[in-house]
Amino acid sequence: MHNVLPLMIESMVSILLLLTIAYCWMLNRRLLKLRADEGALKATIAELITASDIAQRAISGLKEAVSDCDRTLGDSLVKAEQLSIDLERQVRSGEEVVERIARIAHAARPGLAQKVAEAAAAPAPAPAVSRAASTAAAAHALVMRARERQHEVAA
Repeated sequence: MHNVLPLMIESMVSILLLLTIAYCWMLNRRLLKLRADEGALKATIAELITASDIAQRAISGLKEAVSDCDRTLGDSLVKAEQLSIDLERQVRSGEEVVERIARIAHAARPGLAQKVAEAAAAPAPAPAVSRAASTAAAAHALVMRARERQHEVAA
């Protein structure tokens, strides 16, 4: 028995050493996989950083484009407003001119309004009406429309 005890202890140590070697070999394989994955992970991170930079530049470009569009639209709206005001002023001026012309035509021919009403009521236009009379009738109709609009706006 004298020789069996040291042999058992050495066998146990040998078995533990074999287990340790096997475990180290398994850990080494896992570390190699982890290092290989680390390279892929670094490549993925680099791609994400690049994509993020590109996206950030694209967003900056879009912000600039929106700002330019906003300025352009604002300028266009201001110009449109000014044109609308000018057009409204010109329409009012034109209505005043038409009203003056109608007053002049009415003063020149007192029975003209009655003739215009009769001509409008007749199914066919009267061939005896001159160009001046038809122009005066149109001017009178415009004046009447302008007065109706003024009454509608006032109401």
